[in-house]
Amino acid sequence: MSQPHRVHVVGAGLAGLAASLTLAEAGVGVVLHEAAPQAGGRCRSYLDATLGCRIDNGNHLLLSGNRAAKRYVDMIGSRSTFTGPGEAIYPFLDRQNGERWTLRPNAGKLPWWVLSPSRRVKGTHVFSYLSARHLLKASPEAVVTDLLDAGSVLYRRLWQPMAIAALNTEAELGSARMFGDILQETLGAGGRDCVPMIPREGLSESMVDPALARLRAKGADIRIGSRLRGIGFDNDRVASLDFDGSTEAIEANDAIVLAVPSAVAPRLVPDLTAPDEYRAIVNAHYRIAMRGDAPWFVGIVGGTAEWVFRKPDILSVTVSAADRLVDRPAEELAPLLWRDVAAAFGLPEDPMPVWQIVKEKRATFAATPDQIKRRPSTATRWSNLVLAGDWTDTGIPATIEGAIRSGFKAAARLLGHI
Repeated sequence: MSQPHRVHVVGAGLAGLAASLTLAEAGVGVVLHEAAPQAGGRCRSYLDATLGCRIDNGNHLLLSGNRAAKRYVDMIGSRSTFTGPGEAIYPFLDRQNGERWTLRPNAGKLPWWVLSPSRRVKGTHVFSYLSARHLLKASPEAVVTDLLDAGSVLYRRLWQPMAIAALNTEAELGSARMFGDILQETLGAGGRDCVPMIPREGLSESMVDPALARLRAKGADIRIGSRLRGIGFDNDRVASLDFDGSTEAIEANDAIVLAVPSAVAPRLVPDLTAPDEYRAIVNAHYRIAMRGDAPWFVGIVGGTAEWVFRKPDILSVTVSAADRLVDRPAEELAPLLWRDVAAAFGLPEDPMPVWQIVKEKRATFAATPDQIKRRPSTATRWSNLVLAGDWTDTGIPATIEGAIRSGFKAAARLLGHI
């Protein structure tokens, strides 16, 4: 089809926002629908009554090499809302023996940092890093532990934590090929692409609110609380959208970007194959103000917590692939995770600060070889319908970068750029 006159974007997560912004900047009329009371999807901030402050509904770490995310941030003018260490610095703590080290890849692509004991993982040797090359030749069916030695120090202290964080899937089940692709875009690209970018206030303030403001300035029609119940198809095109009893006719020059979760899309689109296995993420938030010279985050090996982030008045924990924890009571998880937090930041275990546990049982699709095969492409068999979302075939796991890439890709297809 030719460039559409108007596009209905269904879903105001980062995929839908990225698509909407691209289309609006190209002069296309955008109608953005969001079923929830607020935009942002799984990347937003909200006021937590227990803690008495705003928190993010998940901990998402952007990197300087996330090119789609940086393009998005520049589109909405929010680059100045990010902070961080300014270089690729990753402190770790091993809870088994209390050892600490800091991973510090050099800026350039030639990885001379592995030659320096002060820059590489403690207890590892230079040549052990060559094992990552096996991932570059991974078959589509291979899992991470097929190609990396799960008994090695490097695996336990680096490859496994990285794989779980990137894939939100256990390393013994996660796609080796996808993990290899992530390594190529991060450590393989050099430290200049691994610099952490952390929202100064929160995800909404950096990623969502400026996007909505930009869309309104471009004349977009933003409809919050607009839930899509059904799609009417007519031959090779979408003819109507049904929103809670009201029907929106789709004109000849209209198009649709469906940017809803993977569990929802197959209920709306006939015969759509999508990932249908998920992994949980558990987050814990503790109300405590830290000094400004404390680490921005600490990676934990051998504990229950995996990553602890310092935020304004909050220490925030992320545990990925957390199905083993998600059904445990919050009252058990809070002290269990706090012990790791206290150790990471040199704090007393008692008293435990005011806390909040946030669980997402279906945080992302499981990045297993079988589930990756179920990811659909952007285009559909309907001429005026395209898909977006971190669960579509972006080539990378379900991350902020993947969601934004999918939105850009969906918009580019409607604009005739791909």
